[in-house]
Amino acid sequence: MESAQPERVREFESRPFRNIQNMDHVAIMKKSWGLTEKIISGEKKIESRWYKSKRSPWGKIQKGDTVYFKDSGEPVLIKAEVEKVISFSDLIPEKVKQILDKYGKDIGIEKDETLEFFELFKDKKYCLLIFLKNSQKVKPFNINKAGFGTMSAWLAVEDIGKIKR
Repeated sequence: MESAQPERVREFESRPFRNIQNMDHVAIMKKSWGLTEKIISGEKKIESRWYKSKRSPWGKIQKGDTVYFKDSGEPVLIKAEVEKVISFSDLIPEKVKQILDKYGKDIGIEKDETLEFFELFKDKKYCLLIFLKNSQKVKPFNINKAGFGTMSAWLAVEDIGKIKR
């Protein structure tokens, strides 16, 4: 019998949910938030994704995967390894606040920005926290998003070479 985890939280690091090779991912960031710079500087240690319904990378990302980061409209500049993933579901505003209070600094949110981000995320039902390690700059490259949808902010592929241009 599987032990229940409190607050509908599952930490994928200790119990992988897929038994296939590690995948590559591209996270497309909102340039105005300036978070890619914080990944390189080490200020941002966690990539968070907030959703009203389960979307990529939900169910597709695990420890050992590689995430490539790019600002919208820019080439890929950074890669990092996934150290662990924590997922939250059935969120309510109070839980969103708790997540932001506990992990906000490592997500790259300044203390005085917490309320602004709470307002953005308070109605979301799902959250992924992707803990990063070994962040580093890479030789800039563009990607081909064909087949992923023009508004996709996260791409999951078996091999980054398949979408590298």
